[in-house]
Amino acid sequence: MSLKGKYALITGSSRGIGRGVASKLAEAGAHVAVHYYQNEIAAKQTLAMIRDRGSEGFIVQADTTKPD
Repeated sequence: MSLKGKYALITGSSRGIGRGVASKLAEAGAHVAVHYYQNEIAAKQTLAMIRDRGSEGFIVQADTTKPD
């Protein structure tokens, strides 16, 4: 399935399962927003991996545990 031109935000995508999902979405052509809470280094590593797959990714830092 092609996701070319689509955008995806995966919470917790700086590592683990979220990183894997972000990678697959990037391979499918999506522009991926890499979300992290505390580990900026891991987020930058994920972003580099996503860009290597041709995605126009970017990083978003947010605490999603609080509704404000």
